[in-house]
Amino acid sequence: MSKQSGCASVFASSSAQERKNRRNITVYDYRNQNNVTKKLMETSGWDFNVFLGRLRQVFAINSQELFVLTTTDRTVLDYDKFRKLQDGTTVYLLQTKNQALQVAAVEEITFMPHYDTLIRSGMYEYYASEGQNPLPYALAELIDNSLSATAKNKGTRTIEIQMMFNETLGKPAVIVLDNGCGMTPQKLNNWAVYRLSKFTRQNSLFASNEEGYVRPKPVHRSLNSDISFFGVGGKQAVFYIGTSTMIISKSVASPDVHELVLSKEDFERKEKNKEEIYKTTIRNRKPGDFSHMNKTNELFLRDLISEELGKGSFTAVVITGVQPDHIKYLKQDFQEWTRRLAHIYHYYIHGVNGNVRDNPGTSSSTNSELPKIDIQITLREKPPKIPHVMNLREVEDDMQSRYIDAAADTFEFKASIEPDRGTVEGILRYHPFLYDKETYPKEPSAKEASQSHLFNDDECDDESGARGNRPIFECFWNGRLIPYTRINELDWFARPRGGDLPPPECYSRFSGVLFTDDKLEVSTNKLTFTDLELKLKKKETIFTYTVNGQKSVRSDIQKEFTQWLKNCHARLDKQVKFLCYKETITRADVAVKKMKHPWATFSTIECGSKMYKAGQLVSIFYNGRVIRFLLYGDHKEDAFATGGEVEITLEPKGLYDKTKIIPIAKIDMSATDEAIKKNIESDSARIPHRLQLYWPENNCWSQNDVRPAGTQLGPLRIEILNKKGESILSILLPSIHQSGVSGSIKLVSYFFFLLLVTLFVSFLHIVNISSLAENLTKLGNYTLFLNAMINERNEMVYGGNELPKCKLKFAIKGKHAEHFAIDEMNSTLQVGVLFDIPLQIKDHYGHATAPPANAQPVLNCRFVKHLLTNVKFSMAAFLFLSKQTIKISLLPGPPHSLHVKPDDSPVTVENGNPLKFNVEIHDEAGNITVGPKHVVRCQVQGLPPVTIDCSSTGAGQVVTKPINLKIFNGESQKLKVQLNIPNQRSIPMVAWELTVMPSTRVCLMELCSQDDKKLVLTNNERIDWLAGGVLENLFYKLYNESGKEVALTPEIASRIKVNWAGDLCIEDLVQGKLPDVQVPQRAQEAHFYQVSYQDQSVSVSFKITPHPDEPVRLKATLLQSVVKLGETLPGNIREYLELVDQYDNVTKTLNSTCVNNITVDAEDLDKSAISLMWQESSHSVSVAGVCFQGGAPGSREISFIYGTFVGTVIVKLTAGDPAELKLISQPDQPLRVLNDHSIPTPFLIQLFDKWGNPSSDRRVVVELKPSHPSLKVTADVASRPVDVEGKASFTVNCVSGSKGHYQLMFRGSFNHKPIPGPSVSLTVLPDPNKPVSLSVEYDTNARFPAKGTFPVFSVTVVDKEIPEQAGKYTIQFSLRIDEARVLDKQIPINVVANQPVKLGPDSPPPCPVVSNSKDIADRTLMENMTLRIMDAHGNPTGQDLNGMVVVSIKNSSGESDLLFEGGINRHRFNLVEGKIHIPRLAIMEDPLGTDGGAYTLLFEPEVSLVPTPLTSFELTFHFYSGMKQPFLSFYQYPNTKAWFYLFMSWMQVGHLAYVEDDAAAWVISWHISGDMDCVITRSTETAMRIYKDTQGIQQVMPLDTIFVFPGSRPLPHIRGGQALFDPPGNPVYARELLIFPNNKMECEIVFKNILGDTILIDNLESGNNYRKLVVQNKIPCPTILTRQGQRISAKGKFGGAQNKAPPMNTLRLFGSPPPHRYHALKEQIGDLVSQYQLALKKKEETEKEREDHLKMLKSPDTQKKKEQMDEQKKQLEMIERQLGRTLDGGSKGLRATERERPAMPSEVAQPPH
Repeated sequence: MSKQSGCASVFASSSAQERKNRRNITVYDYRNQNNVTKKLMETSGWDFNVFLGRLRQVFAINSQELFVLTTTDRTVLDYDKFRKLQDGTTVYLLQTKNQALQVAAVEEITFMPHYDTLIRSGMYEYYASEGQNPLPYALAELIDNSLSATAKNKGTRTIEIQMMFNETLGKPAVIVLDNGCGMTPQKLNNWAVYRLSKFTRQNSLFASNEEGYVRPKPVHRSLNSDISFFGVGGKQAVFYIGTSTMIISKSVASPDVHELVLSKEDFERKEKNKEEIYKTTIRNRKPGDFSHMNKTNELFLRDLISEELGKGSFTAVVITGVQPDHIKYLKQDFQEWTRRLAHIYHYYIHGVNGNVRDNPGTSSSTNSELPKIDIQITLREKPPKIPHVMNLREVEDDMQSRYIDAAADTFEFKASIEPDRGTVEGILRYHPFLYDKETYPKEPSAKEASQSHLFNDDECDDESGARGNRPIFECFWNGRLIPYTRINELDWFARPRGGDLPPPECYSRFSGVLFTDDKLEVSTNKLTFTDLELKLKKKETIFTYTVNGQKSVRSDIQKEFTQWLKNCHARLDKQVKFLCYKETITRADVAVKKMKHPWATFSTIECGSKMYKAGQLVSIFYNGRVIRFLLYGDHKEDAFATGGEVEITLEPKGLYDKTKIIPIAKIDMSATDEAIKKNIESDSARIPHRLQLYWPENNCWSQNDVRPAGTQLGPLRIEILNKKGESILSILLPSIHQSGVSGSIKLVSYFFFLLLVTLFVSFLHIVNISSLAENLTKLGNYTLFLNAMINERNEMVYGGNELPKCKLKFAIKGKHAEHFAIDEMNSTLQVGVLFDIPLQIKDHYGHATAPPANAQPVLNCRFVKHLLTNVKFSMAAFLFLSKQTIKISLLPGPPHSLHVKPDDSPVTVENGNPLKFNVEIHDEAGNITVGPKHVVRCQVQGLPPVTIDCSSTGAGQVVTKPINLKIFNGESQKLKVQLNIPNQRSIPMVAWELTVMPSTRVCLMELCSQDDKKLVLTNNERIDWLAGGVLENLFYKLYNESGKEVALTPEIASRIKVNWAGDLCIEDLVQGKLPDVQVPQRAQEAHFYQVSYQDQSVSVSFKITPHPDEPVRLKATLLQSVVKLGETLPGNIREYLELVDQYDNVTKTLNSTCVNNITVDAEDLDKSAISLMWQESSHSVSVAGVCFQGGAPGSREISFIYGTFVGTVIVKLTAGDPAELKLISQPDQPLRVLNDHSIPTPFLIQLFDKWGNPSSDRRVVVELKPSHPSLKVTADVASRPVDVEGKASFTVNCVSGSKGHYQLMFRGSFNHKPIPGPSVSLTVLPDPNKPVSLSVEYDTNARFPAKGTFPVFSVTVVDKEIPEQAGKYTIQFSLRIDEARVLDKQIPINVVANQPVKLGPDSPPPCPVVSNSKDIADRTLMENMTLRIMDAHGNPTGQDLNGMVVVSIKNSSGESDLLFEGGINRHRFNLVEGKIHIPRLAIMEDPLGTDGGAYTLLFEPEVSLVPTPLTSFELTFHFYSGMKQPFLSFYQYPNTKAWFYLFMSWMQVGHLAYVEDDAAAWVISWHISGDMDCVITRSTETAMRIYKDTQGIQQVMPLDTIFVFPGSRPLPHIRGGQALFDPPGNPVYARELLIFPNNKMECEIVFKNILGDTILIDNLESGNNYRKLVVQNKIPCPTILTRQGQRISAKGKFGGAQNKAPPMNTLRLFGSPPPHRYHALKEQIGDLVSQYQLALKKKEETEKEREDHLKMLKSPDTQKKKEQMDEQKKQLEMIERQLGRTLDGGSKGLRATERERPAMPSEVAQPPH
């Protein structure tokens, strides 16, 4: 290694050692609670005494003052503890140890993950769900921490999980709260460190206070609460549940509460800002202090913190940002996840024996060993929902509770796994079989099988064991369930061979639990054991049977287990014994194929003490007799089984007649034979036996009776009897009458007596009888059947027997004929078509019969106008005469001939007109007839055939196409016409001759010119004419087909059109005169002209070719107008000279000899290089060799002279090629620079050509170089190309070099060619403020003997600048003795503030915005601002200065027209110790300020005893007068100095409208996202003012510059109020979806201007289809937006990122309107407020009346009246006393009757009035 690299290594190691030894301590001074200060002290190398001395100096502590120094966990510091403090420790300076913190302290911590993160990274770290939601396991991790924290509680251990889903109290949160020991700041820091387990963490800064981890003493079932283990689960859990967590904790030994916040958002922010991720702060505060909780979504935290008061210790884990899926699961599956938590902590909740409900005495005695643990779950939702509270002790259906409840016996054992490797305790629980079912518990998630229906024939037993495929053991680690480790069996569970053993099914009837301690490892998420099953199956593992927790003497665990299982089977299992084997059968009634065979049949079974045999009666909700017993399997002898089936026949057989196979378990073993027989006998009495008929009116009908039609049948009563002859049902049928019978018809009628059988209850008899009146009037033989029938089944046999029935046979005959009738016939007849009239002879009841022999029919007909209208028949027979009349309709007959009208011959028609005539189709009688396919075809010679359909009318008009023949000489022409009906060949064809006459229409046009030439223009004629000339005196004539000239009329003239003029003069056209033709001025190709007669398409066209006029000037054409100085135009870019006429048409009059006569002249033109060449092909002269030498850039005019002709062209000259660099701006000379300093003034270089013109060729690169290599120059760039002005700027940031003279050289390069440049001389001087050397003085004559002493060295540091910022600094002096020894000396210094120069705030305040408003918030200028006296570098100074600060308001002119609140123009504040605090400043209401004006808030200090006056602090603000211009307001964007005037009181375009549809709001906001922040103003002047105030940053749009068409046009697919097609996708104009709450008219103009006709449609497919249909109708389609976020432009373009809306959360969107009920509720509230106002008014009036009444009662008049009334009362009492004495004296002589008589009214004394 080189010496240099070795030194570098030593220096690096030295720096690392310095960082390692560095120790910064943060000290909070809480001695004065009103002024808490914080200082950071560097204490490297200090002991406690030095620290105390420095502490007294820093915090100005008097020597007599007492104080306490503690850490944040309130450990008092001493000499030893101070030595153990780490870098970054926080210390409190208190008056007493337990002093409360009035202000929270922030302690920085780091929580870098432990190295176990790497070495244990292979562990299973995630929450595997195995088909279940893993959220309960995440909650269990937090409960583990709480159980560990409460392990040492003396009383009840309380753990509460609160689900805070009440949105009114804040965002959703999960809170885990316990009353455990709490955490100190060090423990909180440890908790944050990932994988810092309990074995490696240090819970205190001082090892003497707290030892390392101590394993708890062994306890029964390992319920030691030591389950917070790895330092992983808590972090994983909180960030699995949510995105942020806050840990709030208080320990018993500390009066402070400590808060730690970790959040995903904070981690991402730190990573983005390149900050240290694993570093944060702990907030230490007093209990109940929620002053830092100021967000509305943290209201629940205020309640939580308020509950801290009075608590000794606690910990709360608050998780926010809960995932929506978790919230849904926690709400909907509350029972499920609480059951899983109760399962995990079953033995912590219920004790070591678990939830033993049937023997509480045992449970309580043993479980009392553990403290009571309450784990309570609370789910709070938004009212009116009631909170859901559950204590996990109340859960009764977790699996362990089910296992314990269903267990009948237990088997306990222990397993020792290697020496000192842990102990396993195990329990086996036996679940016996009870007759018909297994009692092994089912999983809670499995649905219980419902009870099968009694008639279900498809029942069969489950062939699997009681446990099925489930493992035997659930495993608990330190008393906590490890859910994903289940052990199926152990080696000694295997069933031995031979011997007296329990049945195999017994081995599936026990469940088990294993309890382990923490010596057996689990995964860090506590979901699985790592190797428990492997260790249990090792040969070294010893299993021991235990009784009451003590090991048994016996050592063979398998024998003990087998004996226990055998005893359980013998004592507890209750099975069925099958006896008397008969045969093995195959059952066809079983649905499962593999269960059809084999089935063993037995005649007897034994169930406990009961025995059943074949033929025995049994009861199973109904009664039956046993046929046989069935057991699945290949059994040949007696067998035991857990169940089977029995085949029975239902009794009584006559009622059921059915067999059933049902499970044996359904047999009612409590039923007796007597009860069964009694039920069977009772059911037999309900069976019908026979039917009995009765005739109540003695009109009995006998068998085979013959009766006339209409004879009465009945009434008839039918009774249904049982075997005992008892009537079950009696039915009475009504009577039926008959008057006569004839004929013979066989008819059988059934009457159903329907019996509805309801099993197990009774028979219900229902009779369904139909009326027989119609049937008995018909002729024939009848049989009446009466039959009982099962309802709905239509069965007449039941129980193997026919139901009772009877039948009655009789016949009905008819009578003689009485009348006749005309049978049904078609009443519509046609002319010429034969028809028949059918007659029927009938008796009284309408039966057909033979007519009388002497009857003769008579037919009478009546005709009206040759149409038969009715026919009358009459017939005389015997003694009666009958007549019948029928009406018929006579229609025309079949077609017979074709008739044409008019039938004149010959027929004439004028040429050009269609042929019209009428046709009719006639029958034989000449009637117009109709019929299918009556299509008449007309064929005119030379024209296509014409058809007309006369199928529905029989007549029609034939119209042919117009006949257009070429008629010569006015002669008519003959054509043949034929008419026929193609589908009616029997109708003859009609033919005649047609004469076509010449028409009078215009067929020919003639044009002529009546000037001197008298031209006659033929069609398509070409004419040469002078360019720019006029073709005058054009006339036209029109001729008809007869060759005659058509007289011109205004009507005809109006039909004349020309293509060279728009508006024509009708007067000239009537005279036959056409407008003049203006020939184009350009002599180019021919131009087309046409005259047409519009209606008849008669026209004449001609073409005019313009030719040039005489030459008037010389034209010069320059192909390139820009040329550099000194540059010749390229050979392919030249000038051309041509002679042109007045319209610039080339005359081609130049010749080759003109070259010698042309001269060229221009300023600075090099004429010697000019050459002129003749161009024969174009008859022009080309000019070459154009070059300018010298002069300034600019325009030059080149003149070309040829005889009298002159031509000019303008050429723009630019600077020539770059030639030199010049310095146009530089620092002042002479230039002197301090070493290692910059040159603040930049060097500006300009590029010039050789004529001294500035050049802007950006291909030139300028380079800065020093003149000597020893001079190091650092500039912003070493080289750069020139800018668009040809300039290059260089700023020198640092010049380093030894003292001397140098030069800075600027050189350029252009296409690898150097360009000379300037050089700047500079002098480098040493920096007087920078130490560059050490001046050492010593005795130079001194000798240095070995091992002697150095002489005194005097060292002087040369020039060092003091730092700008005030604070603590250290000056270090080092002396290297050798490579291993370095002597250093550190001198601490305190840099103080410099001289006071200004007044300034602690932090720059935002620019205020105030307006004319009654709300004080809108008029507030600033709040809570502190100003201090500062030096020039911003350091607070002047703590010894006092004075005043005057605050005033000034406008731009220095005057004040705004006043402060209270109407004053200035405020005065006291300046104390160099600072002032201003709580608030506001302007007064209704001020007289300038609307939109800028003002300055001026803070002027008035302080004496300062060397220089202090600079004032100025704060700019804007004022807006809302009264003068309510349409505008203003707003200042954060962090900018630009003021933005906004439309409609703080609204931009995005705030002007609401959109109700979310999808529409999204896509419209995206479409106009560039306009959403645009400001709308009423006037352009206001817009310009905003533009200037914002330096052009703000978009503005004045309303007075917007024009939109009034009204609203329909959608493109609507024309004339009709839809052209059915539009797909529900199109609508996007602007129509906007809702304007204010200024509707202005807003409509704004959005019509911004959105235009943009259409909103459902999806992209509908949008493309709609656009396609619109374009097909030749209609332009505007831009289309879709509700899915796509855009189709007006050009039809779609797709790509620019036509796809980004996510909604990334855009500024339109707001949604108030809900639909808003206005209704607003009206209701308004009504209620009005009613309240009326009630309040009435209350005030009533109170006023009461007060007036009270005043009146206290008035002097009222008091006087009261005194008078009291005086009168006294007089009355006196009179009454006198009257009483008089009555007493005179009553002695009265009779008794008189004394008892009541006094009359006149005798009663009246009081005086």
